[in-house]
Amino acid sequence: MKLYMRYRESFFILFIMLIAVPIAGELKFHPFQDDFRVSFGTTAFFFFMLWLRPSLLAGCLTGAVVVLFRVFLDGINQEDFLWSASLHQHMPAFFFYAAFAGLFSLFRVNHLHHRPLWVGLLGTLAEILANLVELSFRAPSLMSVVQLSVIGPIAVIALIRCFFVLSFFNMIKLRQAIWTKEEQRHRNERMLMLISNLYEESIHLKKTLQQVEDITRDCYELYRDMKELPGEPQKDRFARQMLMIAGQVHEVKKDNQRIYAGLSKLISDENERDYMPLGELISIIVRGQEKYARMLGKEIRFEVNVDIPYLACHIYTTLSLVNNLVANAVEAIEHKGMVSLVATVDETLEWVQFSVADDGPGISIKEKELLFMPGYTTKYDVSGKPSTGIGLCYVKEVVDNLNGQIEISEQAEHFATVFTIRLPHVSLVQKG
Repeated sequence: MKLYMRYRESFFILFIMLIAVPIAGELKFHPFQDDFRVSFGTTAFFFFMLWLRPSLLAGCLTGAVVVLFRVFLDGINQEDFLWSASLHQHMPAFFFYAAFAGLFSLFRVNHLHHRPLWVGLLGTLAEILANLVELSFRAPSLMSVVQLSVIGPIAVIALIRCFFVLSFFNMIKLRQAIWTKEEQRHRNERMLMLISNLYEESIHLKKTLQQVEDITRDCYELYRDMKELPGEPQKDRFARQMLMIAGQVHEVKKDNQRIYAGLSKLISDENERDYMPLGELISIIVRGQEKYARMLGKEIRFEVNVDIPYLACHIYTTLSLVNNLVANAVEAIEHKGMVSLVATVDETLEWVQFSVADDGPGISIKEKELLFMPGYTTKYDVSGKPSTGIGLCYVKEVVDNLNGQIEISEQAEHFATVFTIRLPHVSLVQKG
């Protein structure tokens, strides 16, 4: 597939070149007061050859099209047009393009894009030699071509023209590199957020596994108690049903264990790539939440302050915790507002603190007491369907597992609600 796409692209470039070069060749002047011309056709040809895999065939095709185009123009503009005379006049241009393409391939110029100076010098040399080839077909003798008065102007024009094209070509390549880097950054951020979500789900799954284990044990204990009850006529049937339920719950546990093992393998192979400077992580969160706010039709300004932007923190733990709080702040604001995100480290470098504040409607005392309970939510979509209510529950559980603290305060400066997480530096850096 890649090979097909590459050939398709090369064919498209060749097609455009066969149209553009003959037309650009008509923007010309004659430095030696004869049929030899200096035109923008050479400039366009060199530019396209930098994109195209150079070959003698491309040069021959271009040269043939240029000659036929010039003969066609002569046929339109000249009353006493002679096909043979016009072809003889313009045929040397064919050898220029063929020689240029041949030298371009011989010098392997397109393998030197990482060394632009060599590209410019070799391109200049190829153009000078190709011009001399064309002049040798136009001049009465070779000695009249190999003269400083002839080679000098050709060399100067070729040098200026080649480096002008090269600078324009490199500007395009630079723009392409910037665009590619930006696209790669977007893909990496999406991947980081996806893995962060998987990390969050694995925490929930781990908790579910423990709950299923407890249910299985309770069912089995209830089965044993029922077997020991005296004088109950249907105790054996109820006991068998309880044992069957315990077995079914056990099967659910095994299935969840397999899922958890797969998720853990994806996210638990800890290495240097699992850590990222705190400033970059906060930037990823803010960019993602800016898109989320626009999607919700809200106008939200983000205020960010990071004390130690180069502190290496575990990517998925940091993203999953802080992103949950920032997303809640975005959802709390009705139409327009501000979200503040502050990351600080205490003087002893033992604690990392994240504060997420918003100027939304705030949290009532009753909601504050229930906020971290599983399933509790105050958010509903346009159809009245409630959210899952597990975001803050997850945050609380992870913070507790990391031996950290989470607090809610109200009316801090001009913000209605402030969530503050304090995590041990070691726990955050070494992955919780």
